[in-house]
Amino acid sequence: MKVALFQYDPKWESRDINMHRLEELAADITIRPDLMIFPELTLTGFTMRSKRFAEPLDGPSAGFYREMAVRYKTHLIGGLIEQGDNLYYNCLLHFSPEGELVSAYRKIHPFSYSGENRFYHGGGGPVITRIGPVGAGLSVCYDLRFPELFRFYGKAGTELIINIANWPETRIVHWQTLLKARAIENQAYVIGVNRVGSDKKNRYNGCSAVFHPFGDQVLMAEDREGVFFADLDLNEVAQVRKTYPFLADITLI
Repeated sequence: MKVALFQYDPKWESRDINMHRLEELAADITIRPDLMIFPELTLTGFTMRSKRFAEPLDGPSAGFYREMAVRYKTHLIGGLIEQGDNLYYNCLLHFSPEGELVSAYRKIHPFSYSGENRFYHGGGGPVITRIGPVGAGLSVCYDLRFPELFRFYGKAGTELIINIANWPETRIVHWQTLLKARAIENQAYVIGVNRVGSDKKNRYNGCSAVFHPFGDQVLMAEDREGVFFADLDLNEVAQVRKTYPFLADITLI
């Protein structure tokens, strides 16, 4: 599986400008990936004006992702602010190459340190999506600090775990360490896609990454905008789990 990680500097709360920038980045791709992944709250940045920028799942942001997935004949994952019934969610969407909305994951853990919990409602539970034959567990940013979610994905046998984020430079060592830990403990490929640049409160240095199910670093993209590729051998997941049957030995307490 060839994966394209879009690490870019979104213009604050400027959906149309950010759509154009992602189109520019995608236009430079010469090899079609099986999966494109964008950062958390892809087209707005980590805004707390959830009511102002919330959209239904058939709104303009979802329409942009759908069109990109169809144009590049690839699976695509992006983020938006979902408008529910008087509730707002930090949401991750997965579109198929045919433009179908395959899955929608609502961030379970709003980031209370930044006040996100005052403007976003927490999602109801984990979501496993299918990227062809591959099972992928979905998560958003702060979720990464809570291993219980990822243990669910590991025990369910998912080969891939995806996290999209706006994770600031001041805590980037935590980001790198937790991505690696989630890969080791669940014996799965873990992909984290972060942003670069600055918003009104934080600076971001990216470090979008891929870790192998044995914990080896496959990719680390530090502090630069671009599209970064990784080739995942999904047979490696089964081999690691067969050689080291740690998941089978777990007693959940």
